[in-house]
Formats: sequence, structure tokens, C-alpha cells
Amino acid sequence: MNKFLKPLPYLFCIALLGLMFFSFTTKNTTNFTVVIDAGHGGKDPGCLGSKAKEKDVALAVALKVGGYIKENLKDVKVVYTRSTDVFVELDERTAIANRNKADLFISIHCNSAKNKNVLGAETYTIGMHKTDGNLTVAMRENAVILEEKNHKEKYKFDPYSIISYIKMSNFQSANQTKSIDFATKVQRQFEKRVNRQNRGVKQSGFLVLWKTTMPAALIEIGFLTNLKEQNYLKTDNGQSYIASGIYRAFKEYKNEVLAK
Repeated sequence: MNKFLKPLPYLFCIALLGLMFFSFTTKNTTNFTVVIDAGHGGKDPGCLGSKAKEKDVALAVALKVGGYIKENLKDVKVVYTRSTDVFVELDERTAIANRNKADLFISIHCNSAKNKNVLGAETYTIGMHKTDGNLTVAMRENAVILEEKNHKEKYKFDPYSIISYIKMSNFQSANQTKSIDFATKVQRQFEKRVNRQNRGVKQSGFLVLWKTTMPAALIEIGFLTNLKEQNYLKTDNGQSYIASGIYRAFKEYKNEVLAK
């Protein structure tokens, strides 16, 4: 019996080394992290169409984008700021991206307008608004902080004050060039592959983009106040096409970044 027991320590060591090697070689080899933010949620519905809420459409598209990435790009880690219908404070969305050391932050929203004939998709990066329309969009999206109890102390920012946006314009993002590059790719995909009206790449003062430490963009995927566009955005098919456009833009952007 003893002669069979003696080799066990050696066998155990070999097995342990093999297990360690297997664990090392099968470790998740992600080399790119993307944080996907579905705008609004919970008590904050976002903008409203006659048949759809922004929070629901944004979440559905965000989950589809993440799903396409997980299925096809195994080297990418996907993090959601929310994956259910919950309210996430604006600064926490940014903090999630920063804590995860994300390489890209994508915030997905739906648009609205008084003119119900307005339609199309547009993508924003942080910067000074060049038109009153851009400022209006930023004001509407930033107004979500009013749902937070301590927003005055936490943000020291009035979403309806021009002075607040002038102060924000002094901030120059080190990632501005990359943010615009990704935004341009999104709009190109929407126009060429998804057949959506291209409203262009724009800049404005979005709080959710302001303090991110990585390239970041806010995508307004369409207008819920336009009945035809709303009917498209609230369908699974429409959401899938929109998500595929964002996914293709992300894949192209990621490959270019990693190739450099």
C-alpha cells in the first residue's frame, strides 16, 4: 500500500500545476470594455409618444446592442448601466463607466419635438451647442436630475440655466476626437444600412457625458413624437435594425482603436 501512496504528492503537484495553467489559458481575454446606458427608467419615463415611452424603447435597443456584441465580439466586455426598468441617477451612470475603466460609453435615447413632422436620428458628443435646438435637447435630457432629491448639492448645475452651459463649455474633453469618430460611424450606419434620416453629429452639454473619462456619445435614435417613426421604434424589428446599426459602428470603431 505504501509504495502506491508515496507518488501521490507528486501527482497532486502536477495536477495542481495543470489546473493553474488551464485557468490561466481559459481566463477571459477581453481587451475592450463598453458601457451601454439606456436613458431614463423607473419613475422617469423620458419623452412620451402616443404609444411608447422613451425609457422602454431605449432599454430594448440597449439590450439588443449589448446582445449583438456579446454574441459576436468575444474580446469585449459589456456593462449596462441598467438592464431593467429602474431609475439610475445621472452621475451614477457616468460613475459606472469610470469604475469599469470603459473604453467607450454609449448612451441611448429617443427624441421629441413640438413639430410632429420632425424625424431622424442624431448623435451627440460633449461640447458647446451651436444651435438652440441642440441646447433644447440637452436641457430636456439633463432635466432628469430634478428627480434626484439632492441634485442641487450634488451637481451644482441648473439644467435650464444658460449660465450652466456656458460654464460647461469651458470643459474640453481629451477624448473629443474619438467621440466624434464613433458618433460619425453611428450616423453613417443609420443612413446607409438602416435607412434612417441622418440628422448628423452634434455637440451639446449633456451631464451624462460631461465627466466620463473615455470617449462617449449620446444617440437619439428617433422621434417618438413623429407617429411613423414611433411605430417603427416600438417594434422588435425596428429596434433590431437600430441596434444593428449601433453594433456595426461599434465594431468598426473598436477594430480601428485596437489596430493602432
